[in-house]
Amino acid sequence: MLRNLITMVTILTVSLGVCIIIAVGHQLLEEVHQTTNQITTSLEKTYIDGDDDWQEWRRNNTLDTSASFVYIHNLQKDDDNARYFSPNTEHILQIKPIKIPFISHLYYRPDFGFLYHRVAHAKGIYYTLWQSMHSQLEILLRVILVTAILLGVTLIIMPLYIRRLTKHLTDPIVNLSQNTKIIASAEEPGSMRLPVPEQPTEVTDLATNFNELLVMLNKRQEQQKLFVMNAAHELRTPIATIRSHAQLIERHGKDHPEIIEKSVRYITDESRQMQQLIDELLALSRADQLVLDVHDIDLSNMIANTVQSLNNTFPQKFIMTIKPDVHMVGNANAIDQILNSLLTNASKYSPEDSTIEIQLETNAQENYVITIKDQGQGISNEDKAHIFERFYRSAEVRGSVKGTGLGLAIADQLIKLMGGTIQVKDNHPQGSVFILTIPAHTT
Repeated sequence: MLRNLITMVTILTVSLGVCIIIAVGHQLLEEVHQTTNQITTSLEKTYIDGDDDWQEWRRNNTLDTSASFVYIHNLQKDDDNARYFSPNTEHILQIKPIKIPFISHLYYRPDFGFLYHRVAHAKGIYYTLWQSMHSQLEILLRVILVTAILLGVTLIIMPLYIRRLTKHLTDPIVNLSQNTKIIASAEEPGSMRLPVPEQPTEVTDLATNFNELLVMLNKRQEQQKLFVMNAAHELRTPIATIRSHAQLIERHGKDHPEIIEKSVRYITDESRQMQQLIDELLALSRADQLVLDVHDIDLSNMIANTVQSLNNTFPQKFIMTIKPDVHMVGNANAIDQILNSLLTNASKYSPEDSTIEIQLETNAQENYVITIKDQGQGISNEDKAHIFERFYRSAEVRGSVKGTGLGLAIADQLIKLMGGTIQVKDNHPQGSVFILTIPAHTT
């Protein structure tokens, strides 16, 4: 990186210096061009056809004869003296100047230097001007010298500055890389964090984002541990019950046949509980990876059929307030499973002589809103934040009310797949209210 930066800056600096030199040289040539153009224009307006005219012009002109050299050639037939030279012009022309290629009007005179050449013609008289470029070359040489000095200073200072800059940029990245390797080799990387440097901003953002990823990873690890622990706990209880009753039948079944029926009933109940747990675990696993197929659904009729199918299963009385002819694009199986989970949950925690209300309506945004109200024992504010977690059951109901703690987790996962939300509120004076909001355009 350091080598590439030094090469790039060197090329840019040299290119800039060359461009400056070319620009200054071009500007100096333009100035000489304008100066010589003015002199030749003035000569064209002067009619020199004899010695008197030449001497008169010599006395009155303000031309700098140390830098400007004039040669006049009069081709008129009656002129006795057809050639006139300003001071030093004959000496310069003793050796023919050499034309410089690619640059108009520029010549080189050995032992003298560069000359700018212009020719003008008026009334049979040719005016030839040779303009010395000593002063312009001095300016150009100064520019070249200053540019070379600046280039040299830049090439000396630049590597030191670039090395410091790259160190400032790469040291935090190297530090992040080393810490990343340490975290990757740790047993629990999710609990570790990367150091966040104050500068540069890009590395700070990278470290912050990586730490957020580690937080999410740690949260997933904790959820996985809790999931495994809860699943083991939920399975251990029915397995222990089945095993104890099986041993009881094995030891005392022959002598006390009356215990067989009771133990078999326990075994059947517990195996049914295990089957429900396994089914819900499979349903939850499928919901994590499920891509819903959507189609047109008569939501009003579907809710009514679901409630009717459960009417004889639960002791509570169902009261339906359903807006008719509500159609939506969604997945019927997912909605049916969500309703089953919520209604089962409402019945499980409500008195047998209570009522459960089911409402269907559309809100101002034309989204579909399904509300389920029960008159049960309600849910504390502390438990509201956890009831949709897998295997979560409050301490008040664990062991006293049968369940796996997966029904609401499945419902929450399915409603998210449809782009909807599920909320829980208190029902006054008693009970809970579950509110499902499904967007009008479910994908």
